Amino acid sequence: MTLGIITGLTAEARLARPLGLARAGGGTPEGAEAAAEWLVGQGVEGLVSFGLAGGLDPALRPGDVVVPLRVREGDRVIATDKLLSARFGVPGGMLLAGGAVVAGAGEKARLFEQTGAIAVDLESGAVARVAARHGLPFAVLRAICDPAERDLPPAALVALDNSGAIGLWRVLASVARHPGQVRALIALGRDAAAARAALKRRAG
Repeated sequence: MTLGIITGLTAEARLARPLGLARAGGGTPEGAEAAAEWLVGQGVEGLVSFGLAGGLDPALRPGDVVVPLRVREGDRVIATDKLLSARFGVPGGMLLAGGAVVAGAGEKARLFEQTGAIAVDLESGAVARVAARHGLPFAVLRAICDPAERDLPPAALVALDNSGAIGLWRVLASVARHPGQVRALIALGRDAAAARAALKRRAG
């Protein structure tokens, strides 16, 4: 089966290349949908949402890999394909498809209590919709970057550009405005590295 792999970041797309044809959507649901449709146009036979995720379940730590059984987007819950998901690990739990980055620990706790979802990302809901539209199997392979108890620093919310690359100047400008976030950025970088290493092991 030729797989189409949809990511938010271009760096994630490079990690995903051993799995199939990878394309970054720029970290938005709209971009993920466009990337998934492009991959369908290339003739892929299944779609995988791949990359980093935010933790909602407090038990999940940076670098933990999640292969959810279901994706929730609004009031709709979409099941992942069991056979495809099993290629990446033991499937379990539900992932929440967000429309924007969930930055605060309080909001993460609220979403965990209200939805029961173990993690959240921006791409999986859009990828699930495209897969359903074209009758293709769909799976999610995500690694936890920011855990449930951690607030994201301001620079993390402005770092990504529309192509899925990190804009260094935007990060530096944010640090100049809010220098107190440097420690949080260092911690986020460390956790992101752990998550990327976990994804590389699963993809390799």
